[in-house]
Amino acid sequence: MTDRQKNVDYKKIAKTLSKNYWTISTLVLAVLLISVLISGGISGATVSAETAGQKVLDFAKAQYPDAELISTIEEKGMYQVVLLLDGQEAPVYVTKDGNNLVPSLIPLTIVEETTTPTQQAPITAEVIKSNKPIIEAFVMAYCPYGTQIEKGLIPVMNLLGDKIDAEIKFVYYAMHPTQGEVEEQLNQYCIQKEQNPLYLAYLTCFLEDSDGEGCLTSTGIDMAQLTTCTTATDAEFNVLANLEDQSSWLSGRFPKFDIHKAENEAYKIGGSPTLVINGAQVQAGRDASSLLNAICATFNEAPEECNTDLSSLGTPAPGFGFGTQGSATAAGCGV
Repeated sequence: MTDRQKNVDYKKIAKTLSKNYWTISTLVLAVLLISVLISGGISGATVSAETAGQKVLDFAKAQYPDAELISTIEEKGMYQVVLLLDGQEAPVYVTKDGNNLVPSLIPLTIVEETTTPTQQAPITAEVIKSNKPIIEAFVMAYCPYGTQIEKGLIPVMNLLGDKIDAEIKFVYYAMHPTQGEVEEQLNQYCIQKEQNPLYLAYLTCFLEDSDGEGCLTSTGIDMAQLTTCTTATDAEFNVLANLEDQSSWLSGRFPKFDIHKAENEAYKIGGSPTLVINGAQVQAGRDASSLLNAICATFNEAPEECNTDLSSLGTPAPGFGFGTQGSATAAGCGV
């Protein structure tokens, strides 16, 4: 080891990485090299996923006392550990000996970039056009990347109005049950179904700071009508029964949410967010400008509203609140 390597403050680097988990991907290679120098290689005895997850959680709590462990799964020869830090999901990887933290993975391939992050072109096997595009966005209510695409879609839905048939739908399992995700999704489904004129106002309020109860009051939701709908919907789809019966949970960790089960199966939905336009999955940026471009490309004859410039709105940051971030992300919530 050289003198320069000896002078590196590894603890400081680790703290910086743990604090800036949205922007760390460019530093992964350096972290791996440092880890190898410290440990003498990545070759320790394998520990269980539970042990590795707990070690990462203990490490994170030094900086985030309220950190929570969401899940640990084996992936790509390592363990993927998903933490909840300051209300945001932070997926990281840890070597199977539990000794080396890897904030994210970078594919060692070169992909030619032909579009900017805020102007991503839609990618489908075939663009399916119609006079009135059908937009289905599959999310989890507390997935930070699901909330991100919702914040991008709201101005587009307001702009295009009844020229599109747009609906927020839910992935067939919930990854954040302890945060009340199942109950929130049940409420949102009923508000959208039966009190639709108030839905975007409610969703906008909820996306600010996840205060669903307060938003029901501030947006004027008819509580009697909501209760009638949620009770009937729960009876039809066993929503709360699935939540209470942990033996039925997906992978033993995530309660099933079957309200949109048929659509999930038809479109092969795997996680949040997934955008479907006219029955085909579409990959697009999560900012309003990219989403408008993706949707407008599916009109037989695009309306004048499609010429609107929404680029000034920027790319919504993941999670709650209406801040923006500098670049796009393809991250999502899923198993």
